[in-house]
Amino acid sequence: MNYLVPNYLTPYIVTGMIIVITALVVGLRGVLRRANWPEADRVKALWSVSALLAGWFVIAVITSIDGFYRPPSGRPPTIQYGLFTPIVVGLLLFQSWPLLRRMFAIIPNSWLVGVQLYRVLGVIFLVLYAGGHLPGPFALPAGIGDTLVGIMAPFVAAGFARSAQSSVRQVRLWNLLGISDLVIAVTMGFLTSPSPFQMASFDHPTVLIGMFPLSLIPVFAVPLSILLHIASLQKLRRDQPARNRELRTAEVRSAR
Repeated sequence: MNYLVPNYLTPYIVTGMIIVITALVVGLRGVLRRANWPEADRVKALWSVSALLAGWFVIAVITSIDGFYRPPSGRPPTIQYGLFTPIVVGLLLFQSWPLLRRMFAIIPNSWLVGVQLYRVLGVIFLVLYAGGHLPGPFALPAGIGDTLVGIMAPFVAAGFARSAQSSVRQVRLWNLLGISDLVIAVTMGFLTSPSPFQMASFDHPTVLIGMFPLSLIPVFAVPLSILLHIASLQKLRRDQPARNRELRTAEVRSAR
């Protein structure tokens, strides 16, 4: 197993994460421009979310470069802190920050789904596996799952944008598939990494996932994706009464 970080990995991961952040900020800017909000509220919302994303990314980079997520062999893993802390903080912010809930209310679900096209960046796991840098039990399900979810994202989003009522099931299934993919990838990452919990790939452990720059995926991209999935599923649930009213109205009109 080759534990050296390939030369192509840092520009690929860092550039990919910057593109993801840019896509989120640009997309949010477009949503806010169409919202019937005071200009001051739109500016505050955009800059607040931009600062949160940038600050989160900087913290992820600093802790990754510092080696915080790469404990010595036999020691308990630390990467779970970078993985779960942003998810908990994100959920708490949603509950306690009215501006975030207002933004959530106006963001189309098709956007929450379509933006995860960035999941195709997960093909890097397959490239690293082919180069002998990652073990198959982790890299194959993570790489194949992420790539499939990313490829499906724009198609599911387009279907929902055309007909929300008939596409609810597809969006829900896509979200569950996306979450399942992340759960499987994280689980296999833990089970194949050097730690007291390692149960597979003892001769070829998943070392790179705790090293910069690959550690940016579990401590930034994965929590971000989970939060987007949760937001999409929550929005489906909250918007269901409105869709039911629209369906009943359409049925009444057709009966006439």
